[in-house]
Amino acid sequence: MKTEIAQAITKGISYPEYRKIVSDLIANGKSTGTEQSDDLLHYSKLNETRMNRLDKTIHIPEEVVEKLNSLKKEYIWLVLTEGWCGDAAQILPILFKLASATDKIKLKLVFRDENEALMNLFLTNGGKSIPKVIIVEEEDLAFKSSWGPRPEGAANLIKSYKEQYGVIDETAKTELQMWYLHDKGLSTMNELTDLMLHLEQLGH
Repeated sequence: MKTEIAQAITKGISYPEYRKIVSDLIANGKSTGTEQSDDLLHYSKLNETRMNRLDKTIHIPEEVVEKLNSLKKEYIWLVLTEGWCGDAAQILPILFKLASATDKIKLKLVFRDENEALMNLFLTNGGKSIPKVIIVEEEDLAFKSSWGPRPEGAANLIKSYKEQYGVIDETAKTELQMWYLHDKGLSTMNELTDLMLHLEQLGH
């Protein structure tokens, strides 16, 4: 695992770099990843609009910043993502704002389809669900925990929808986006911050 993580961190890119790659591909009628389709391009365009909005509107509460700054160690959040992923579009702007608010966390993004060996270490119920945040200590790249692909409230919404209707369709996706809209990123912020504090307690 350590080898896969180290290799991914080496080729990891920043959030602004990621946004530029995705935008340039969209301009050429393409999406990120090995698969290309009209649907994936459509989702990529939708997500770009969402991320532009979230970049402007996401606000990190002061208490969250204080908790992150209280961390004793320094960490890397290595995130598996793709431009067409709706959950990633909702979560990456928050991760970027969180990492930008403290010197305790560095954010590195890698594309899922280019990092299959790493992705296979972090499957969700056997699936390659993204985004996946892999948390490592910066000092020795020791793996600490992972988070994702979505906050608990969003995960429960999708789980109960699937139990009820047997599929994840456009209605489910719309309900999920509405959930994110109302949540304003707070669940993601709080879950990740609490996880970081918990990891530090375990380390002492």
